[in-house]
Amino acid sequence: MSRRRMVWAVPALAVLHFVLHVGFSLGAVAPDLLTVALLVAAREVRMGTAAGLGLLFGLLEDAYSVLSFGANAFALTVVGAAGARTRDLFVGDSLLFALSYMFFGTWARQALHWMVVGADVRAPFVQTVLLGAPLEAAYAAVVGAVVLWAFGSSWETVA
Repeated sequence: MSRRRMVWAVPALAVLHFVLHVGFSLGAVAPDLLTVALLVAAREVRMGTAAGLGLLFGLLEDAYSVLSFGANAFALTVVGAAGARTRDLFVGDSLLFALSYMFFGTWARQALHWMVVGADVRAPFVQTVLLGAPLEAAYAAVVGAVVLWAFGSSWETVA
């Protein structure tokens, strides 16, 4: 994705995330577009910028979750920084990479959030991290791949 398209896609995804989750109260039915937006941006910007964007997105997400304030900020900051590092480790933009990048990024966000949220608030590990998070991550990965395709990413063939 070109930088110009990324500058439009990331804020649009963030706004759409909050419209779906808060405005329409869809909750788990809506994909995690905030993590998708962060992961899209993290492939294009430096590590510090990606971590800062993750912190900003996390604070926005935490603004309406009083019981676990800071957990999303921490999780998205770490995911943003790690996502930016993948640019140095993985070259190319195959469909398989995009799907796995979005899947593992979203799953990592859910796992990190579960680890730092208070024991009074969090659900059991197996239910949250091993059962629910992979389903949410797969949903976000497919939506993220569609978003990348819609904004003009061309997939390289995977041998």
